Amino acid sequence: MIESLITSKTRIKLLVKFFSNARNRGYLRGLAEEFGESTNSVRIELNRLSNAGLLNWKTEGKTKSYQANENHPLYMDIKNIVRKYLGFDTLIDQVVQGLGSVDKAIISGDYAEGKDTGTIELTIIAEKINEDYLKFLINKTEEKINRKLKVKILETEPEGGLPGLLVYEQSSDDL
Repeated sequence: MIESLITSKTRIKLLVKFFSNARNRGYLRGLAEEFGESTNSVRIELNRLSNAGLLNWKTEGKTKSYQANENHPLYMDIKNIVRKYLGFDTLIDQVVQGLGSVDKAIISGDYAEGKDTGTIELTIIAEKINEDYLKFLINKTEEKINRKLKVKILETEPEGGLPGLLVYEQSSDDL
């Protein structure tokens, strides 16, 4: 889907890295190593995205550290495109909202770090989940998003919270 709009695979990887989670940061050599790409191809795309204002950078010692520019007018649009590309929208619609009594859903692991590795780790905080129905929803969602789901259910959130990317939180209006 996104590959037909954006032909640079390096640019897609950078957009996924920085727009799947606004806290994600990266520097040239680390990104090149993570993506298995040359530093030159990563540098070219970092420069293009920075010149467009989509990425901010700051110098940390001798290295430049990059991060998504949350103040860019297209930030939310790109974030939503990346979430759809990764299947987060389907994940929320089918699994989380399909279960009904979910308090929170948090993505952890590689996807929270902006790495499209093929397995999404999802922690659901909820009471009274029908596990058979959950298995059905997971299978249906995996087929639709072409990624594996590794789901963990907790009745309550641990003290201090959970690390990762919060993708769903039940609002007081939902109660």
